[in-house]
Amino acid sequence: MANYAEIKAGFISKKIGLVGIGILLCLISVSILTAAFVPVDTYKQWNNPASWTAYPKSALPSWVNFFSEKKMPEHQILDTSQTVLQEGNAIFVTVKRFETDYNYDYFPNDFILQYTAEYEGAPLLQLSVLRPDGIVLQLASSSLPYSAQHTAHSDKIFSANDAIRKGLALQSSKFSYKTDGLAVREIIFSKSANNEVLKGKYVFFVKMSSVDSKNTFSDSKFILGGKVFGLVGTDELRRDLTIGLLWGTPVALFIGIVVAVGSVVAGLVFGVYAGYKGGKTDDSMMRFNDVIYALPALPFLIILSVTTSNSIFLLIGFLMIFGWVGIAKVSRSLALQIKTRQFVDAAKTMGQKDSKIIFRHIFPQIMPYALASIAISVPAAITTEAGLSFLGLGDPTFPTWGQILHDAQAHGAAARGLWWWIMPPGIMIAITGLAFVFIGNSLEAIANPKLRR
Repeated sequence: MANYAEIKAGFISKKIGLVGIGILLCLISVSILTAAFVPVDTYKQWNNPASWTAYPKSALPSWVNFFSEKKMPEHQILDTSQTVLQEGNAIFVTVKRFETDYNYDYFPNDFILQYTAEYEGAPLLQLSVLRPDGIVLQLASSSLPYSAQHTAHSDKIFSANDAIRKGLALQSSKFSYKTDGLAVREIIFSKSANNEVLKGKYVFFVKMSSVDSKNTFSDSKFILGGKVFGLVGTDELRRDLTIGLLWGTPVALFIGIVVAVGSVVAGLVFGVYAGYKGGKTDDSMMRFNDVIYALPALPFLIILSVTTSNSIFLLIGFLMIFGWVGIAKVSRSLALQIKTRQFVDAAKTMGQKDSKIIFRHIFPQIMPYALASIAISVPAAITTEAGLSFLGLGDPTFPTWGQILHDAQAHGAAARGLWWWIMPPGIMIAITGLAFVFIGNSLEAIANPKLRR
C-alpha cells in the first residue's frame, strides 16, 4: 500500500485530482460566504410565500439582457429612499422619494407601493411621479384611516387600482398625444401614443400631510415589476433561486460528507474486524452483511421516508445504513491479505491486543482506499438525496437542490420552458459530484499498485 508521502506526491502529479480539489474549494468558499453574508431568514422563510411577495413570478435571470437586442425591464425593489420633512402654514409634510433610471425597451409589468405610516389623526397620503420629460403625474390621493391615538398603519397601493386609472385620465391634457386605451404603466412610461418607452430618470414621491410633526413613515418600499431578476431568476412561487442554490451548497456538502464518512468508517471497522478475526466470527458477520446488501436501497428509502419521517437527519441515517455494506466487503478482503504479513505476526508475538493491531497496523495500510471511498461515496449520497427530494420525499424545510427540482416538476417548468428553474440545480449537482469523482479517482490510482503503474 502507498504511504502518506507517496499519496501526497502522487496526488499533486494528478491534474484531474487538482481540478477536483479546486472545484471543492470553490464549493466550500460558497458555503462559508453564504453562511456569513446571506441572511439566515431567507433560509428559514424559504417555504413561506408571504416572505417573497415583493419578488416577480417566474422571472428570467438578469444576464439574459446581455444576449438580447432589446432589454427587458429588470424587477426593482426600491427601498433606499430619502425622507424629507417639510413645514409650512402649520402643515407638516413627510416626503419619501424613490428614484430609478429606467433604460429598458419594454414597459414594466406593474408597480406596488408598500408603506407603513405612524400617525395620529387622518393625514393625507399622496403618490406622484416626475417623468424624465418634466411632466408630474398625480397617481393617488386619499386620507388614512382616522385614529385618535398614535398608531401604525400598513397598506399597499397597486398600479391596477381604478382610482389611479381615473386620475390619469383627468390629466390627459399634460400629454401631446391621446392616452385613451393605454394601461396605467403605459401612460406613465410612454413617450408617444405608439407605445414607445420614455427612457430616463423617474422619481416617485410619497407625501403624508398632517398637522402633527410626529407623523412619519417607519418603512416603505416601491416595487417596479419587471421580467428579469437576479443571477438565476425566480420560480413560480416568487422565490429568488439564487438564494436556494446558495443555501443548497452547504446542505449538499453536509449530507454528502456526513453520509460518506459515516458509511466508510462503519464499513471499514466492520470489514477489517471480520477479516482479521476470521472463522465463525467472519462467517456470521459476512452473512449479516449479505442480508443488508441484498435489500433494495431505493425502495426501502422511499418506504421509510413515507412511513416514518422525511427529516433530513433521518434520511442521512438511512443512507448510512445502506452505504457501508460494499465498503465492508472490500475492507475485509484487504484485511485478509494484510493480516498475513510479517509486521502483523510480530505484533501478535509481542502480545499486542487485537484492537491495537487493527487500529495501529492494519488501518494505516488501507487508509488510501478509505479516502478514495469517502470521495467517491459523496456524490452518491448527494444524488440519492436529490432523487428522493425530486420524488417529494425529501425534507421540505431545507432548500436543497433536489427540492428545487421537485418544485419545478410540480409546476410544469419543463413544459413551460422555464429552463432557469431546472438547469442551475442540475448543474450544481453534476459539478459537486464531478469534484469528488475526480478526487476519488486520483486517490484510487495512488492506492492501487496496478493503476499506479
